[in-house]
Amino acid sequence: MNTETTGTTASSAPLVSRRSSRSPVWRAAALALVAAVGVTALAACGGGRSDGVSDSGESKTAGKNTNTPKVLWMGDSIAGAEAPALGAALKAADVPFKSMAADGGGGVIGEVAEPTWDELPKQLTSFKPDVVAYQITTYDWGKPGEQRAAYEKLAKTVGDAGAELVLVTAPPFKIDSFYKPHAAEIKTAPKSAEAVADRHEGKVRFLDSAALWGTDGTAPKALRSKDGIHSCQQGSAAFAQWLGKELGRVYSFTPAPADRWATGSWTGAKVYGPLGCK
Repeated sequence: MNTETTGTTASSAPLVSRRSSRSPVWRAAALALVAAVGVTALAACGGGRSDGVSDSGESKTAGKNTNTPKVLWMGDSIAGAEAPALGAALKAADVPFKSMAADGGGGVIGEVAEPTWDELPKQLTSFKPDVVAYQITTYDWGKPGEQRAAYEKLAKTVGDAGAELVLVTAPPFKIDSFYKPHAAEIKTAPKSAEAVADRHEGKVRFLDSAALWGTDGTAPKALRSKDGIHSCQQGSAAFAQWLGKELGRVYSFTPAPADRWATGSWTGAKVYGPLGCK
C-alpha cells in the first residue's frame, strides 16, 4: 500500500524551524491522547482493531481490512497540519492515502483556487482515489451562491473521475485581522457545502467536525496551536481518530486504534516546528 503526504503551495507560509517536534513532552502528551481519545472514544464507539503497527505507522499485520478506499485529502494549511496524523491512522488501517493540502491555498473559490484546479485532475489521474475528502478552507470566500457553485464543480470533477466526495468542515479557528473581513463568508461556507451534499445524496457526503472540536476556537476542546488556527500533533491525532472512524463507518473498514499509530514518526513532521508545537 502506498501512503503519501505531499502538498502544493499557492503562497509561502513562513517556516521558522525545521527541528523535530518529537520531544519527550510531545510523547507524553501523545500517550495521554491515546488514553483519552483513542481508547475511550473507540470503546464508546465499539470500533478498533487489535493487530500491531510499528512506530513508523507501518502495519505489521496487513490484510485485516479488504477493499479499502483510496483517500485523497484536500484543504489548506490547516489540513496540511492534520495530514501527517491522518496518513498514519489510515495507513495503519490499510487505507491508501495521499494529501494535496496546500499552504496558503488549497481552496476551490476565486484566484487562490487556480492551483487547486490545476493540480486536482493530475492527482485524480495518477492516484485514482475512490474518495476525495475536502476540508473547507479558510479561503473559501464568496457569496453562498458562489460557494455552492464551487462545491458543485468539485463534486462533478471528482464524480467524473469515478470517486465520491466527502466535504468536511474546518475546525474553529482565530478570526484575526486577516480573516475578519471575510468572517461572514467563512461562516456560510459549511452551510453551502451541506446544501451541495444534500443535492447529491450517496455521491457527496457532509461531515461536521464540530462533533470533535466544538465551535469555540479558543476553548481547550478545539486543540489549536499557539497561532489559534492550526493544530499541533495532539489535535491532529484527535482529528485523524475522528475522521478515520467516520470514513470507516461510511466505507466499511475498521479504523486502527490510536495506540498503534499515534506516537509514530509522523509526530516529527516539519510542519509542526513553525507552529511552536512541543
